[in-house]
Amino acid sequence: MGKGRMHSTRNDLPEKVREKAIELLNQNLADVLDLHNQAKQAHWNVKGPSFIALHEFFDKIVDELEEYADEIAERAVELGGTAFGTVRAAAECSRLSEYPSDIYSGRDHVSALSSALAKFGRSARAAIDTAADFGDADTADIFTEVSRGIDKLLWMVEAHAQAKD
Repeated sequence: MGKGRMHSTRNDLPEKVREKAIELLNQNLADVLDLHNQAKQAHWNVKGPSFIALHEFFDKIVDELEEYADEIAERAVELGGTAFGTVRAAAECSRLSEYPSDIYSGRDHVSALSSALAKFGRSARAAIDTAADFGDADTADIFTEVSRGIDKLLWMVEAHAQAKD
């Protein structure tokens, strides 16, 4: 992923802090955009008795992930950076595993999406500490919000696989 040029800003965070934050934000932007598209893949392809419930639920997840992507991307730009949010940038830089293209059942999509949400949640939590360590509390706060939201989405997705009926 390219670094892009730093744009002039009156933001008083030191340039080195802003550079580190922009890099962290863009890495997580790639991950959340990949996750967004994985949830959309599940939305489009789910089959089975729970189709309508999961189809609509996965689309709500897509909407929430889009909001997180927007927050992350805008923070990078606020700091004088460039947000790298194209599909190609996300595909090149995402740390998530490839979403299976050969699954259809609700249970299989729930499992695959749970794994992706858990991995991104782990990375969002790590980003909280990383941003705090280099001195950007506001970026850490964004990742705290993202982490909380991802944990809630994971809980809701996993609930579909936890019933014994």
